[in-house]
Amino acid sequence: MENNNEKSDRTKWGCSSTFLLSMIGSAVGLGNIWRYPYILYSNGGGSFLFVYLIAILLVGIPFMLLEYGVGTKYKASFPKIMKTINPKFEVIGWLVPLMTFLILVYYVCVIGWDGIYFILSFFKGWGTNTDYFFSQTLLQSTDSISGLTYFILPILIAVFIIWFMVWFISHRNINNGIGKLNKVCIPLLFIIMAIIILYSLTLNGASYGLIKLFTPNWNAIWDPIIWIAAISQIYFSLSLGQAEIVTYASYLPENSKLTRNAIIITIANCGFELCVAIGIFSILGFMSTTTGIGINDLVTQGTGLAFIVFPEILNVMGSVAYILGPLFFLSIFFAGMTSTMSLLEPIVSGIEEKFNLTRKRIVTYLCIIGFTMTLIFTTGLGSHLLELADEFLVNVGIVVGAILGAIIFSWFIGVDELLDIINTNSRIKIGKWWGILMKYVLPIVLIYILFNGLIKLFSNVSYVQVVVDIALIIILITVPSILTLVSSKQS
Repeated sequence: MENNNEKSDRTKWGCSSTFLLSMIGSAVGLGNIWRYPYILYSNGGGSFLFVYLIAILLVGIPFMLLEYGVGTKYKASFPKIMKTINPKFEVIGWLVPLMTFLILVYYVCVIGWDGIYFILSFFKGWGTNTDYFFSQTLLQSTDSISGLTYFILPILIAVFIIWFMVWFISHRNINNGIGKLNKVCIPLLFIIMAIIILYSLTLNGASYGLIKLFTPNWNAIWDPIIWIAAISQIYFSLSLGQAEIVTYASYLPENSKLTRNAIIITIANCGFELCVAIGIFSILGFMSTTTGIGINDLVTQGTGLAFIVFPEILNVMGSVAYILGPLFFLSIFFAGMTSTMSLLEPIVSGIEEKFNLTRKRIVTYLCIIGFTMTLIFTTGLGSHLLELADEFLVNVGIVVGAILGAIIFSWFIGVDELLDIINTNSRIKIGKWWGILMKYVLPIVLIYILFNGLIKLFSNVSYVQVVVDIALIIILITVPSILTLVSSKQS
């Protein structure tokens, strides 16, 4: 009886569209804009799309359905779900949301950089040497410990504003906060990107960029590294194994069509990133044609594309850059903010449910803690620390959490029971093959991704990286253990 009451009292999404837009907002993030185009180009171009589609069907949608089934079945926070399955698993239930929160801590800093560039884009305030401006003028970047002795004031102010916005949106209930944000930002994001893409296709040299992007290398489809690149992109892009999907699905009302939702969200996310790649490479083709610089010398991923290459392109575009630039950085801002909400929600949900605190108090405490932790990334050493923290958490930490979650969900709950939940109310039915994928194929794939992440992490180890990794490991062991051992106020 107690479990049923908890389920009935749990907050629910106001309507199906709110959930869909929120899930799309969780999936569509910075990686769709500045990571996917590079991954597509460097892993076989047009032939990569074939690998990507197969990977979506074999891993992406099935994994998403697994998490939908778990969230729908238990209607609880991620830590409580793990504890319900087995009390020994509660510590894992806190580990994964904590890792997403730690990602949020530096993710906010990147959104702050983007906010600064949004302002600069109105007058091309980065000057002619965009590389020097970003690394030295704005970030004042150094890999020396002395960088910890000073803060970068513009970044500090930007980070404070972003954290305030996170608090202002998240402290409300999910429909008035996260739901309303995504109802506004996701349509605007798609409209802005459509404008950028349509304009980019009219540029001189756009066809050259698209030919370079989509020219297939069919030999690449036999390379296992290409498959890992495709699966990794899907895994990170769709927020799989990061407690976000389980948490959002736990707010679903009864009679939700899980299979339909998974397909819609996947199509929206993957369609968006493909269209972004078309727009980015049309613009890179224009830049290459205009300046004579080869595509290979221009194409990059991450902050290098957004804050160095793109401003350099805007510098040769003329007056239209004063429209295109603000739209581009605004689209990054919208994508970043919607993903930010989903990174915070799993730990908010867990603390709220275990300790019976008000959502406003929890979000306030977490935002204060998060802002305090973000301060280290606003120093001269901050950008270097950000890269190291991201490499460990994304390539190792989150993958470990996903492996544990996938094994627990598919082996300890029982895939047959989850299969019934997924197929209920869904016109598109999932067969027994899904259970085989979840129990055997998915864990093996994730373990292989982890293996590659460890190789990448330890291929070039520095003293600072060792310190960062040890600090993160201590946090990831200590905090979940404390949250597990502390008695629940519900008991």
